[in-house]
Amino acid sequence: MNSMDYAELSKAFGAFFAIMNPFVNLPVFLALTTGFTVAQQRTLAFKITCFSAIMCAVILFAGQKIIGFFGITVDQFRIAGGIVLAHIAWSMLNGSPIASHHGTDAEQEHMADLSALAFYPITFPMIVGPGTIATLIIYAGHAPGLSDLAAVGAIVGIILAILFVVLFFASFFGKVLSDTMRVIMTRLMGMILLAIAVEMVVTGVKAVLPGLA
Repeated sequence: MNSMDYAELSKAFGAFFAIMNPFVNLPVFLALTTGFTVAQQRTLAFKITCFSAIMCAVILFAGQKIIGFFGITVDQFRIAGGIVLAHIAWSMLNGSPIASHHGTDAEQEHMADLSALAFYPITFPMIVGPGTIATLIIYAGHAPGLSDLAAVGAIVGIILAILFVVLFFASFFGKVLSDTMRVIMTRLMGMILLAIAVEMVVTGVKAVLPGLA
């Protein structure tokens, strides 16, 4: 298998940025931290970034073994993951709440009162939800060498760095980013994510059913 080229890595960046978009998650972060001081928000931002990085690293390196344990191939997972991403993207395009990625209202209300707020529901499932997990496993499965795996990890690292900056300065961005800008960004990311999801499903189907190619 050839090394991942620039186009493939750019596509990976687009997928991860769309699904983990810090600016889309910012309003939820602000809502969950209502009444917090700026210092508390920044401490939470640091913890969220650390938890997200740990989860992403574990999935990136162990995700293949996990799905392999259940006898699932990367291409089969690619189809399932593409469908999950398509559902999330469709919800983003329609402005609907994304229960499969962000958790249900009942889950958010129940967990928002706990001290583990940094992990649940913000890190999981808001940032590292089913869509992120599926995308990580898919790209890790098609990274032929350690350098390619490191490149995917670097892309995720860049997204997490952006996430940290946005959440660290949440009070500032919350004032600057208007509701209209948030809606436009959500719709745009939804369209990009839907296009990537369609390609994932088509590629997976071609691999699982080569007769259709």
